[in-house]
Amino acid sequence: MSSLVRLPQPGYPRVVMKRALVFQHMDHDHPGRFLDFFAEDGIIPEPVRLFEGETIPSLAPYDFLFVLGGAQDTWQEDVHPWLRDEKQAIREWVADRARPYFGVCLGHQLLATALGGEVAPARHGEVGVFDVALTGAAQAHRLMQGLEPRHKVMQWHMAEVTRVPESATVLASSERVAVQALSVGDHAVSTQFHCEFTPQTVAGWSSLPGYVSSLEKHLGEGAYPRLLRQSYPLMPEMARMTRRIYDNLVSATGLRR
Repeated sequence: MSSLVRLPQPGYPRVVMKRALVFQHMDHDHPGRFLDFFAEDGIIPEPVRLFEGETIPSLAPYDFLFVLGGAQDTWQEDVHPWLRDEKQAIREWVADRARPYFGVCLGHQLLATALGGEVAPARHGEVGVFDVALTGAAQAHRLMQGLEPRHKVMQWHMAEVTRVPESATVLASSERVAVQALSVGDHAVSTQFHCEFTPQTVAGWSSLPGYVSSLEKHLGEGAYPRLLRQSYPLMPEMARMTRRIYDNLVSATGLRR
């Protein structure tokens, strides 16, 4: 059952809103272009800052679960004990409740481990713009309908899914990483790549020295302006790809009627 929030607007009828629970793992991180999608569909995002010790609320009142990326690794439960509760919540949401789920990067890896898969350090990490290709299984999958066979995407990860849960389907891969996207039925999807990144997201890194230095660590001096020039012209197509996956998900799950 959906829990609807009615927001009063002076002079207008009450607006019925849905609720998205957002698991956040780093400061200055957010669902990016999905926030625009949520606004159009009347979905209010409610973040839980797990890395600061905020606890996960009851899942019952929520309509959507969005799990962000982060610097943590799925196997670091001794360092970040809250990862145990997060995996349990994802398992309850996806496996038990079968409710709409979207995960990016760490959210993709957590989906895999929560459902019995495995994640390990990547043989070849990916930082920057890379190509991904839809798998054969994706061609007929409801969540991938309307997509071109290949896409350029933004990446920033040093771990990867090495064993896929039995309940999941691989929807995309790349030359470096075999599991670039996963689905569970028609109600859950995750991407190793950062499909949430927008031009505003990337522009905002200029005021976050830690992000810029991390890019330079992986890509060398001057990495940030190079990535900016490379990624900006590609953003409209990245937005169209992401929008299509999101539209397929909310239509398949009945979240948008």
